[in-house]
Amino acid sequence: MSVSTQAQKFGEAEYAKGLEGVIATESKIGYVDGQAGRLVYRGLDIQDLAEHSHYEEVAYLLLYGKLPTKAELDGFDKELKAHRAVPKEVIDVLKQLPKDTHPMSALRTGVSALGCFDADAEKTDVPTYNKIGVKLIAQIATICGAFARIRKGLAPLDPDPNLGHTANFLYMATGQKPEPLAEKVMDCSMILHADHGMNASTFTSMVVISSLTDFYSSITAAIGSLKGPLHGGANEHVMRMILEIGSEDKVAAYLDDKIANKVKVMGFGHRVYKVYDPRATVLKKYSQEVTELRGQGNYYKIAKKVEDYLLEDKGYAAKGIYPNVDFYSGTVYYALGYDYELFTPIFAVSRIAGWVARCLEYLPENRIFRPRAVYKGDRDLHYVPMADRK
Repeated sequence: MSVSTQAQKFGEAEYAKGLEGVIATESKIGYVDGQAGRLVYRGLDIQDLAEHSHYEEVAYLLLYGKLPTKAELDGFDKELKAHRAVPKEVIDVLKQLPKDTHPMSALRTGVSALGCFDADAEKTDVPTYNKIGVKLIAQIATICGAFARIRKGLAPLDPDPNLGHTANFLYMATGQKPEPLAEKVMDCSMILHADHGMNASTFTSMVVISSLTDFYSSITAAIGSLKGPLHGGANEHVMRMILEIGSEDKVAAYLDDKIANKVKVMGFGHRVYKVYDPRATVLKKYSQEVTELRGQGNYYKIAKKVEDYLLEDKGYAAKGIYPNVDFYSGTVYYALGYDYELFTPIFAVSRIAGWVARCLEYLPENRIFRPRAVYKGDRDLHYVPMADRK
């Protein structure tokens, strides 16, 4: 009868705090096996995709249910490139924001503004949702890249039609066309982040779209959810921690202090995975390679020392607490030239494919989400006039 190990009883109602373990829908898009440490997109193992595929192909896979033929992939790539440019007015909105605005707030604002300049935004048929979803996959990268430069007082760059999706994103954000290893590592990271079951931001996007609002509202809400440190914001805090530690010999003292003060060490543990996060396994390898390429190998060594100390000396492994995807992604992004405030927007630029795919899958047989809450307040109070209140 229980829907979750966390289920609680109130009268005849049974509920799970945070909806843990509650089944809200069916999906063929992705599967997370937390006990075996596997992540699957449309039946394909994430590690296989990370090794052999690229982001455009994976986005197509998530949206349309199969790996594309060459002609299909060429058409999809052409469509993405055609939509990369965003209205000048949206860029102007980003320029008006305070320079210390968090990039996730800027991304949220930029996506919301996009909807105001799309004549089809209010159409609620599935083909239009699909068209806008593909546009958003292309344009969210442009907005993120533009604000990465605006916040530094630099002019945004126009998209380069000669570059693939990931390479173009790196170029627009950093001003440098990436070398092959940097492009491969970023592409791999974007694949790993593209979808991950019914996580908070994905669920948020689906809840919002289920009211048949516009797609821009749905993705704006998803960005707001992803921003939190218990979700996408964790990778930013991991890099801050590594920079604070500064050297391998300070790891033990730093962590002992955090643990003694009951401060959560970001990048460890996951609601679903009880073994090593398969995404972290891939990123750990690439973190070592890209940090050494950029002369920042010390950051990988600190991260590795943190992992070893917590897993072995502090018994995290015995408790089923391992590094998650956020732990090594921060060192990768930092080595590629991104400020840590941009780590979570990069997450959004990746996860947009999953958000769009999940919403499009849900819409054909849409039913608005309407959960209930267990009421625990008073029931039979009477109105008290102002003069008689205490």
